[in-house]
Amino acid sequence: MAHYIQTNLSAISRLAEEREEENQNFRSYLKLNDGNEVDERVQRLNNQISPQIDCTACGNCCKSFMISVEPEELEPLAAYLGKSVAEVNDKYVEQGSAGICIINTIPCHFLSENKCTVYENRFHTCREFPHLHKDGFNQRLFSVMQHYAICPIVFNVVEALKEEMDFR
Repeated sequence: MAHYIQTNLSAISRLAEEREEENQNFRSYLKLNDGNEVDERVQRLNNQISPQIDCTACGNCCKSFMISVEPEELEPLAAYLGKSVAEVNDKYVEQGSAGICIINTIPCHFLSENKCTVYENRFHTCREFPHLHKDGFNQRLFSVMQHYAICPIVFNVVEALKEEMDFR
């Protein structure tokens, strides 16, 4: 059965709230399945669904999440912005404990009209989001389900996965 692609953020948020118990049960159900098989399904569905969703029509991840930054990512960004690493660090980054750095505002400083203004120099975390192409989906279910209510790609992949696995 073809999956209808939902991109309306209000509808996704409402559906996520309505399906909270269902999604808890789905998380438990997924953990009973072979992780490699789940990864294959998620990655295939992600490859089918992601191209159908225009992230620049949304930008919700950049508006909603704390964005982590690796210290080595600051130099290329600083060069791109024409600033020193110290200036970039002082203006845009918060140093956390254990060497963890994050962008110091939500939404991200570099989001403008749902587009990343430093796209070619965006952070590794941003390049990898929503992480559905990676193995270990079952080990990331907590964060996946947090993103379910915010990211149309995650929402649609999870919903298609439910259908494909005859969960409902």
